[in-house]
Amino acid sequence: MGTSLRAGALRKSNDVRLIVTTIMGMVFGYFIGVSFPSVSLSKIALPSSLISSFDMGFNDDHHATRSFPENLGSGSTPVTPKIYVPTNPRGAESLPPGIVVAETDFYLRRLWGDPSEDLKKKPKYLVTFTVGLNQRNVINQAVKKFSDDFQILLFHYDGKTTEWDQFEWSQRAIHVSARKQTKWWYAKRFLHPDVIAAYEYIFIWDEDLGVEHFNADKYIALVKKHGLEISQPGLEPNNGLTWQMTKRLGNNEVHKDTQEKPGWCSDPHLPPCAAFVEIMAPVFSREAWRCVWHMIQNDLVHGWGLDFALRRCVDPAHEKIGVVDSQWIVHQVIPSLGSQGESDNGKAPWQGVRDRCKSEWALFQDRLANADKSYFSQIQHQQT
Repeated sequence: MGTSLRAGALRKSNDVRLIVTTIMGMVFGYFIGVSFPSVSLSKIALPSSLISSFDMGFNDDHHATRSFPENLGSGSTPVTPKIYVPTNPRGAESLPPGIVVAETDFYLRRLWGDPSEDLKKKPKYLVTFTVGLNQRNVINQAVKKFSDDFQILLFHYDGKTTEWDQFEWSQRAIHVSARKQTKWWYAKRFLHPDVIAAYEYIFIWDEDLGVEHFNADKYIALVKKHGLEISQPGLEPNNGLTWQMTKRLGNNEVHKDTQEKPGWCSDPHLPPCAAFVEIMAPVFSREAWRCVWHMIQNDLVHGWGLDFALRRCVDPAHEKIGVVDSQWIVHQVIPSLGSQGESDNGKAPWQGVRDRCKSEWALFQDRLANADKSYFSQIQHQQT
């Protein structure tokens, strides 16, 4: 009985002693800590073998390795040299030229693997169609006329994109959707010359073209052979023909001029007798498109009048603009985009579209005339 009481008192005394010792150790450690100046861990020289062990442990935990600038974590603010390169693209003057990527493309890239292994083949040409789902069978036949050297880009004016997945090639195509817009609206916003710089030629085509007698690879070969910077396939004579210049000549590979109605051509080298293609199925070289893109007006979406002005972008235009006769198409004249509109002052949608086209034609011609007048006036003023 007496032994049990003494043992209990001894344990209580030991517990109290342990608590007091712990508190005194904490107080002593605090005073030791505040009595020494702060030490930067970054200045402690650790053995290289220990650092390597830390790195290996970090990499094992995160399964990835990232490299950082040399001065990161040095205890000082990283110093970036002042750079100003006026020859860089606008807005990128503060970047070293070696890091500037001013141009891009529509190549699809993977979400995994080595970026250098993404592309097994890079298409050399770009083909765009402005489409609605109702014309999917026509477009399907057209796409089959283009080899793997051609990147397909569809502009969807009816908002329907996933429905095109019924076609195997649709998985590799680029799809851009904006309701009730025309191909020139899309072209101005999505075909900037720096965006499509990877492609040698750009096809900007309507959706209602029959291509039974067309082969894209042969077409490109003829365009290169005859030095055409702006071109189109010949049109089957009895379908959707407006101008003699775009009519297919059966015995030719290519033609660059024609005879029109009396009084229509003030000069045999000017449109519509030469230096002229229509806007339904034009094909542009990369260099010509850089100029044409800048001429497309933001608010003039149908492109009426643009075909008469294309000659401003190549020189001499009557030699570098032409029609490829031996690779020809049929214009089926399906006013499908017009049916996407609404009645305008009681007029049928397609009639309203034609009225808009005529207004754009007049406005574009006025703008060109005024721009010419202003430019030559400035030149004369400088000369005097």
